[in-house]
Amino acid sequence: MKKLLVLMLTPFLFVGVLSCKSSGVTTSENYTVSADEVKAIVSFLASDELKGRDTGSEGIHTAATYIENEFKALGIKPYFDNYRDTFKMQGVDAFNVVGYIEGSDPDLKDEFIIIGAHYDHIGEIAAVEGDVIANGANDNAAGTSAVLTLAKYFTNRNTKRSLLFVAFTAEEKGLLGSKHLANRLKGTGFNLYTMFNLEMIGVPLNNTEHQAFLTGYDYSNLAAVMNNYAGKKLIGSSEVAKKYSLFKRSDNYPFYETFKVPAHTVSSCDLTNFDYYHHVHDEIDKLDYTFMANLINALAPVIEKTANATTKEIELHEN
Repeated sequence: MKKLLVLMLTPFLFVGVLSCKSSGVTTSENYTVSADEVKAIVSFLASDELKGRDTGSEGIHTAATYIENEFKALGIKPYFDNYRDTFKMQGVDAFNVVGYIEGSDPDLKDEFIIIGAHYDHIGEIAAVEGDVIANGANDNAAGTSAVLTLAKYFTNRNTKRSLLFVAFTAEEKGLLGSKHLANRLKGTGFNLYTMFNLEMIGVPLNNTEHQAFLTGYDYSNLAAVMNNYAGKKLIGSSEVAKKYSLFKRSDNYPFYETFKVPAHTVSSCDLTNFDYYHHVHDEIDKLDYTFMANLINALAPVIEKTANATTKEIELHEN
């Protein structure tokens, strides 16, 4: 428990113990995410002490405080009066955590890109070999670690468009957190260009030339634009994602429905390469942190080019 509290109160500083490449929150123009940095974040969020981060639980309150502290340490401002976008879920407080980096272009800063992931999981479930905690390392401490490290990447970069970094709650309850935030933002006239949602990026795909796939691949040209910006086949499609309609099963979907703009999930887990979906064995030691760091480092300049493009190159396809 002592280690848990140290991690919560001194975000990112723990990485300095793990890796000589990073100390504190100082970043530079050549900053890259390390495997140890990603692992440190996942190790906190998916620890037994947080008991699976069920929405409304003490564990998810601790996770939210941790994420807030990450944003504060990086100098990332809250978008609203504070970092928590709170709503009621079955009589209890639930909250997304929302950070904001304002764009530098006088005109384009009114256009936003959302970089998000859900930080909740399913809590405690039926025991397997005496273990009842569904830690949710891949689902979705992995995606949350990407949001936080991407936030760190962008602290020393000026992008023309504004960036919203969101950790969503209640995804496991039916996308309730993202539905709430999408509706709240829509009501303010929020100008959303596109959304990158990160979901289950903890393990590499099997036998593909691309590092990750995009849910709703055919709904827009986002994958093609991303690959062009990356200069390689970074993103592909997934037949499994199409079969199970994964486009509609993560936090990208309420933004697609509400704003009618390209809003997709980037994932490397199509459920054929990971055996522990909603399982107590979705643990810290099951993830490939080198792969995760490589994927995040590939995504960062792609998102940066998206934020700096002088015209809107990403468009919906007519379906």
